[in-house]
Amino acid sequence: MFSDYSLTGFLDDLSSRKPMPGGGGASAVAGAMAASLGAMVANLTSGKKRYAEVQDQIDEILPEAERLRDRMLELAQEDADAFYPLSQAYGLPKETEEERAHKAEVMEQALRRASEPPLHIMECTCEVMDLLETLSTIGSRMVISDVGVGAAFCEAALKGASFNVFINAKSMQDRDYADELVAKAQGLLDDGCTKADTIYKQVERGIRWSRS
Repeated sequence: MFSDYSLTGFLDDLSSRKPMPGGGGASAVAGAMAASLGAMVANLTSGKKRYAEVQDQIDEILPEAERLRDRMLELAQEDADAFYPLSQAYGLPKETEEERAHKAEVMEQALRRASEPPLHIMECTCEVMDLLETLSTIGSRMVISDVGVGAAFCEAALKGASFNVFINAKSMQDRDYADELVAKAQGLLDDGCTKADTIYKQVERGIRWSRS
């Protein structure tokens, strides 16, 4: 289970010949790290006299950031669970017409199932981004750079998860369903990356030193 992984254990499995975890799980972990960074910034803003006027917002952000972090780890597990049937389907025999028809049917269902978790990872990442956008404005200036790091992780999570949607959709026989899936992922990717870039640049402008 992803929630039981040590960092070293996860990286060991990620770099091994095992089919899971893969890019989907890594993308979800990147999203979980972004949510954790948001929670850290909120925690370090909470209770500070200078930020008393935004305390109510911080109180709302903290449990939401923790929920999204936990959800990302759940999605990493769901991604691994969904990929396993697909990996088995690739190995089904296809010598006879009947076997080919059976394999095509199983593959189509497995491709659909394997596309769901990465799409949910993208949706969850956009929720994390909304928190980071707020924190970029109200968070403690002492740790505002971590909001920028979170935005960078969100962009990586979005792009990584989108690849899993696109590669599965490409192999689907139902092209209408595949087109709808790709369009939804592309919309999340475009909007999310634009927001991530905006947050990143806002943070960068606030922390970079330049010679007058």
